[in-house]
Amino acid sequence: MAAYLADSRAIAKDRLEFAWKALKAFWGDLLPEHITRENCRRYVAQRRQAGRQDGTIRREMNVLAAGVRWAGKNGVFELPSAPDPKDRWLNREEFAALMDAAVSFHVATFLHLAIATAARKEALLTLTWPQVRFAEGQIWLGKKANGKNRATVPMTTTLRAVLQRAKELAQTEFVVEYKGERVKNIRKAFELTVARAGLGSDVTPHILRHTAAVWMAAAGTPMPKIALYLGHTDSRITEKVYARFAPEHLHDAAAALDVGQCSLVQNVVHPRK
Repeated sequence: MAAYLADSRAIAKDRLEFAWKALKAFWGDLLPEHITRENCRRYVAQRRQAGRQDGTIRREMNVLAAGVRWAGKNGVFELPSAPDPKDRWLNREEFAALMDAAVSFHVATFLHLAIATAARKEALLTLTWPQVRFAEGQIWLGKKANGKNRATVPMTTTLRAVLQRAKELAQTEFVVEYKGERVKNIRKAFELTVARAGLGSDVTPHILRHTAAVWMAAAGTPMPKIALYLGHTDSRITEKVYARFAPEHLHDAAAALDVGQCSLVQNVVHPRK
């Protein structure tokens, strides 16, 4: 695991290290062949007893599985079931409240970037000025940990104005900076902004990506275009999550099931005088 972490090119490498810190107490003295269903269940039970949710435990064990695969070893993994996807997104009034509550310019810049690019937090916190193409009106969101390109998205009019101001104030190569230094973790400032806006703790940076996709779907944007914006390689993934937000979702299917009104319903809807 130490060798895997040292070799990893993951942008959010601190997350991997944090997960291994939790894993190491249980798995650190074991060999790959000791990864059995029984030991997985013991680990899950231990972490649940410590108050950790299944989603957290699952992410931790996925880090262990990635390290084992990297080393070319095998284990019999049994992970907790994936939790139901969170269906939290912001309406425009909530997002406006979040913007009004921004504790600093760097948080406001992050919020504008997040909603206008639908990018993940890691992509935005590593975004550099050469990736911002003012002449073309585009932003290239860089590369993923596996070396593949992320999406290139257009600038909105509002985002362009925000980025032009941020560029004037820039002291580093990073778009999101604070007091002349790159922002590596926006969690505390973001949580403070959420609290000031009167929103719940379920509002996270990732919710902004989900919100952007919901807004696009609700505006009737075709699923393949939303997929391109989100960087999904298969629009079926996008459709599975966001099609229900589209204004005409399943309307034609519902029309096929309309049997008309029977006489009893007609009398209720249009009672005789």
